Amino acid sequence: MIFAEKLTKKFDEFTAVKEINLDVASGEALVLLGPNGAGKTTTVRMLNSILIPTSGKARIAGYDVITEAANVRASVGVLTEHHGLYGRMNAIDYLLFFADLYNLPRDKSKTRINELLEIFTLIDVKKQRLGEYSKGMRQKLALVRALLPEPPVLLLDEPTSAMDPESAKMVRDAIHTLKGADRTIMLCTHNLTEAELLADKIAIIWHGQIIQFDTVAALKRNMLGPEEFKATCSGLNDCAAFPLPAGVKMIKKEDHVVHFQIDNPTEANPELIRNMVNAGINIISFHKVHRSLENAYLAAVHQATKQV
Repeated sequence: MIFAEKLTKKFDEFTAVKEINLDVASGEALVLLGPNGAGKTTTVRMLNSILIPTSGKARIAGYDVITEAANVRASVGVLTEHHGLYGRMNAIDYLLFFADLYNLPRDKSKTRINELLEIFTLIDVKKQRLGEYSKGMRQKLALVRALLPEPPVLLLDEPTSAMDPESAKMVRDAIHTLKGADRTIMLCTHNLTEAELLADKIAIIWHGQIIQFDTVAALKRNMLGPEEFKATCSGLNDCAAFPLPAGVKMIKKEDHVVHFQIDNPTEANPELIRNMVNAGINIISFHKVHRSLENAYLAAVHQATKQV
């Protein structure tokens, strides 16, 4: 649904995006991470046929972003950083205006609009001028506009910015539902907790280049090493005496807690626990240590910085 090969954009002598490759299947969500100025917005604009690439190629829903730009734009719902809402209009008139631009039948449009306004809790303010909406309400209305034509691809820029926690959760839940409906989603966010919740794949873009493109789990492993597990025990005075299975490394011991790095937990964990119990150690708890996407992201950027 989203494919790019050596996609590049130059502005005079400045290369904003350099030879990026993407491949995102139907039903997947790709989160694009990177600092301001890294090339995220330029990438989205090329994929939406707003900017013409300098070189390389890309397809959205099977359409070439250069030669079939009209079909690309008809296949994509976009939530931009600046929404472009018309403050003097109310939500119904505003959305009907865009429904006409999408050539949607009026009867179908009215039903679709009311359904979406209900989902995003805007139905009670549908006659209110948009200039009176809060930032979070405007964000939700802009998302409704992007969803109106039921596009197979969504490109979302900071979809939950300026939202209260309840509204942000509502939007995240909606994104999960949309992703499961044979729709591909690409979103840019600085909220790494949100990225971890939503992403099937992560692409980290830095200085116009994609430096990591993988699943969240694979990215963490690549950047932070094997998974880490923590055992809370009693009787650890002689913990070095029990044998460690292949692929298990003891990395830290403190009081009644011991930390392990484990290459293949499915195979190694049962043997490790048996060895500890046979050594007379009473295991109170044994669980995987959560490693944040933030740490993996920072490690990837630090690695890229050293390679420059």
